Amino acid sequence: MSKKLLVIQTAALSRPPEVDGLAFRPIRSVLPAVTCTVQASFRTASPPAAHGMVANGLYRRELGRPMFWEQSAGLVEGRRIWSDFRRAGRTVGMMFWQQSLGEDVDLVLSPAPIHKHHGGMIESCYARPAGLYERLCKLVGRPFRLRHYWGPLASTKAGDWIAEATAAALGDASLAPDLLLTYLPTLDYDLQRFGPESPRSDRAAAALARQLNALLAAAERAGYDALVFGDYAVGPVDGAVFPNRALAEAGLLAARPVGRMLYPDFHASRAFAVVDHEIAHVYVRRAEDVAEVAAALASLDGVAEVLDREAQLSLGIDHANSGELVIVAERGKWLAYPWWTAKHQAPDYATHVDIHNKPGFDPCELLFERFGWPPMSVCQNAARIRGSHGRVGDGRDVVWASTMALDAQPADLIELAQAIRTWLNA
Repeated sequence: MSKKLLVIQTAALSRPPEVDGLAFRPIRSVLPAVTCTVQASFRTASPPAAHGMVANGLYRRELGRPMFWEQSAGLVEGRRIWSDFRRAGRTVGMMFWQQSLGEDVDLVLSPAPIHKHHGGMIESCYARPAGLYERLCKLVGRPFRLRHYWGPLASTKAGDWIAEATAAALGDASLAPDLLLTYLPTLDYDLQRFGPESPRSDRAAAALARQLNALLAAAERAGYDALVFGDYAVGPVDGAVFPNRALAEAGLLAARPVGRMLYPDFHASRAFAVVDHEIAHVYVRRAEDVAEVAAALASLDGVAEVLDREAQLSLGIDHANSGELVIVAERGKWLAYPWWTAKHQAPDYATHVDIHNKPGFDPCELLFERFGWPPMSVCQNAARIRGSHGRVGDGRDVVWASTMALDAQPADLIELAQAIRTWLNA
């Protein structure tokens, strides 16, 4: 029988879930342990130094601006683990994987809302082949809701829809590819909001177990093997570190006033940090400023490491997309993007869910502002975030399991991807 495989990449899976028939084992993640980097490392079986997806957001030096959550597959360099499998005539699909638009596969489904000029948006998904999203909505019985996927209303309902849509695709012979990669974000929200030890997080874990059991049953019915793996481990945090404030105080980050608001001036700044959970890439315009910038950040409470290019090279994260420096937060801290200090200086996007324009990942978007203005604005109090990720080591392993035996026992997610490539082509 021809091999068929369902890959379920599960956000924040660091403890064995209560699922039937799988034995989960620990495995080391990729530095930085964030969604886009891990997914790029898995699909290419290579480190960030090779594939270039060094964080969820990349600073484009030629444009002078950071760009988060861009979805073009062209951002991920390197040969895919399914290249030979697909060349042999087999089919491949990706559902809710980052950087999947334009990928050389047979099926793609990814959120792609249309933002209207007068405000608001049209909820939609990018889909290939044409009509795939509408067909899955009919099979699931409801559309996908972006508000459940990210923002203050994000919940386990997003994972419910994705799991049901994935099961529907597996059960439809005219849709089902031989290799299907899907993604469950179910644990991501409450672990960041309330911390990994919270009862709310335990309820999210129970929801994930239900989704995984349903998907594994659907895979078995359709004759698929299955692989489940986590991308990062969320650790508890009790406060944020603000590297851009430190750079501004040192005269290294420039900002321009727009009314009472203060926007960063990336063209004039000597240095700035593009933060992403517990790590940040720090871009330094002139080589002669690197030592000064490193010293300013090394003295900042809550910064554990300042990695220069040589250190990045040894860790497999030295790429043209990387900052001249990379900083890692201390255990129990996370890195926040704000550079302003007075609330009225906050840029317009600070009070909104805006995953593309903020020059840093903002987990505060998962919470409404208490008594905030305008109504329904998102939180700006970084102290309310209780979980974060990005670090590796320190007991920050994730877990994985599969229904098939692999020739080698992988030590990290890149080795796991290599083992899957070998299995697909055997």
